[in-house]
Amino acid sequence: MTAAGTCALITLDEKNIPMVRVMDPFLPEIDFTVWLGTNPKSRKVKQIKNNPNVTLYYLDKDASGYVVIHGKAELVSDQKEKDGHWKVAWEAFYPNNTEDYLLIKVSPESMEVISYPRGILGDSITWEAPLKLFDPKQ
Repeated sequence: MTAAGTCALITLDEKNIPMVRVMDPFLPEIDFTVWLGTNPKSRKVKQIKNNPNVTLYYLDKDASGYVVIHGKAELVSDQKEKDGHWKVAWEAFYPNNTEDYLLIKVSPESMEVISYPRGILGDSITWEAPLKLFDPKQ
């Protein structure tokens, strides 16, 4: 997964309708934890408080593959974490990064991958993508 593709965050609203929006995440950590920034007043924050189950969808820039991460989202307001997960390009969106900026930490539970150039393909009959399960104790 690189910054060259598109990333979408999917949450569930109060009627369990999936809500999708394009995001600018940090690259996944070694354990595939993903950090994202948002406005604490955004709908996604309310949706995560109501239901922390989220999905991240990454599409390769050339559409030759994708990665889907299913996980639990946690809202993080710790200033040290926010300072460590900050992009200068976000200054226009979050002029006051102490109050107008909140982190979303997604801890992965499972991941699906399709990559045609790398020969990672779905099942020939069901098209189901290869699945990686994560141990929540790690």
